[in-house]
Amino acid sequence: MTIAAGRRTMLAMGFSLVATTAFAQAAPQETKFSPAAFTAAQASGNPVVVEVSAPWCPTCKAQAPIIKSLTEKPEFKNVIILKVDFDSQKDALRALNVTMQSTLIAYKGVTETSRSIGDTTAAGIEKLFKSAI
Repeated sequence: MTIAAGRRTMLAMGFSLVATTAFAQAAPQETKFSPAAFTAAQASGNPVVVEVSAPWCPTCKAQAPIIKSLTEKPEFKNVIILKVDFDSQKDALRALNVTMQSTLIAYKGVTETSRSIGDTTAAGIEKLFKSAI
């Protein structure tokens, strides 16, 4: 490989990396809830939505595509979604004062701005997201 060909290859790889990084930053940030992740998310300055769900919950399954579609909208691109498993994360449920799966909680910084339980309407969930912005 010539030096010029090597430079072209490195340049192409660099553009690919930049494009991949830009896409990754534009995608919604979703992670498993932990106290450290929650504190970091609140400190980030981004809106935070805690999603409490269970794999067996039909209401949670109805909420999931609505949440996904909202995170694809430009106004919600910076929302950090923290997922709590209702069955296995009992400490998180106590810390967040949650008693039921299908609970959504929105935060702006450390301030809770909205909470819903069992809402499966796009308008209701969008209103919750907007409260955190």
